[in-house]
Amino acid sequence: MRFHSLGAQEQHTVQAKCPPPTAFNKSFHHQTCVSEKNFPGLSDWHDGSSRGAKIEPESRDTEWKKKPLKGLDTMGKSRLFRISLILGSLFMILLIIIYWDDVGATHFYLHSTMSGPQSSHRPSESHSVPKLKPDRDKEPTFLSDIDAFINQFLEATSEPSALPRADSSQRASQEASGESKRPEEERYVPPRTWKVHLTPITLERTQAQERRKQLLQQICHNSSLDFPGKNRTFDDIPNKELDHLIVDDRHGIIYCYVPKVACSNWKRIMIVLSESLLNKGVPYQDPLDISPEDVHNSSHHFTFNKFWKRYGKFSKHLMKIKLKKYTKFLFVRDPFVRLISAYRNKFEQANEDFYKDFSVVMLKRYTNHSDPPASVVEAFAAGIRPSFSNFIQYLLDPQTEKEMPFNEHWKQMHRLCHPCQINYDFVGKLETLDEDAEYLLRLLRVDNIVQFPPGYRNRTDSSWEEDWFGSIPPQWRRELYNLYEADFTMFGYSRPEKLLHE
Repeated sequence: MRFHSLGAQEQHTVQAKCPPPTAFNKSFHHQTCVSEKNFPGLSDWHDGSSRGAKIEPESRDTEWKKKPLKGLDTMGKSRLFRISLILGSLFMILLIIIYWDDVGATHFYLHSTMSGPQSSHRPSESHSVPKLKPDRDKEPTFLSDIDAFINQFLEATSEPSALPRADSSQRASQEASGESKRPEEERYVPPRTWKVHLTPITLERTQAQERRKQLLQQICHNSSLDFPGKNRTFDDIPNKELDHLIVDDRHGIIYCYVPKVACSNWKRIMIVLSESLLNKGVPYQDPLDISPEDVHNSSHHFTFNKFWKRYGKFSKHLMKIKLKKYTKFLFVRDPFVRLISAYRNKFEQANEDFYKDFSVVMLKRYTNHSDPPASVVEAFAAGIRPSFSNFIQYLLDPQTEKEMPFNEHWKQMHRLCHPCQINYDFVGKLETLDEDAEYLLRLLRVDNIVQFPPGYRNRTDSSWEEDWFGSIPPQWRRELYNLYEADFTMFGYSRPEKLLHE
């Protein structure tokens, strides 16, 4: 007898074999009838076996293989569903990772830093003032909330932006001192007065800036002048060489500082604008209140070389976005006059670090002092110090940069700020510092917050060149010019013909 050979009559017989359940046969009835309903031939098989009917085992096994059970079919569909669900989840995770890498680390982060509430923004001025960075102030959106979360995750802090971080530091100091937390509207807010400019920026200033920027582009892309690093890309610049680019995310500003070009006061300006340093829980408002020690403390400045530690693989990508969207500026100076200023500041004054790192080397190499004093105090007391001529020898000596790169105080300006890889929006000059500083702060629309400190009168002047270089052999002067020729040419300083041909 085969399982599938049951006719309608036999199926009726199977159903008839299931009597109504009673208290006695309830359990047996459920077990037997369920089996018969699912496998109709099972009852007959039992009956046949009990009557001694002969059933071929091989034929029965073949029939079970040909007609699989419903439970096995359901189990296969469930397993297929689980596999599809796992593969779909993995695919969605991959899409999220790709989207975050391409968008979340660029537009989202930039949007969160640029579109947040800024204390310095104000309505646009006269049409004569160029609008450098439009669309900074926007209404909060759902995307801005996502931006803030991503920025918070990247920075690994409890606050999504620089402003709340400053507030949290202030709250922490209040809690430590036992002060109660004041309501949001009662917190200290530095006074801000909008400046109304009755006179437009002169055409002469605007044209001067355009000429300076065009000259940079010409030298970097079209000139025959060649110098190390000219043709490399921004990605080729080592991270350690980006330590002079200070970022202010609150106002969208990047400043490349050049030592001996009013960098101390410009660093003070950046500290005030970014509110990166607090005085008794309140950001500094007057740049001159910031001590020299704090000004040159690198922990108070957020520079490009710190991006890798904070953002990891996103660092270069974020740098490029900020360079594209932020306002970038630098200040330069006549290269020879800058060298005179560096010598006066670091070697004519008692500076212990510069004495041990540089003066001792110059004295041993270029003077008769094979064993100079151990400290700068002893050396100055004995009247021992390197001359300006020794300093020039040190710069021209090929051994110098084999041992270590130039110090930032006499390193070429283009090596500090990379103008062929970074398209600067403003190029200021120390020779026109007062006018350029006023113009720049006005363009940045922060002149209601901070004013550039007045310059001091002990500044090294270009008229001193002839006196200082009088003791330098003409051949050394020409070699020195070749060493700094790129700075002379790129930043519009004329070749000192008189010095080079005397």
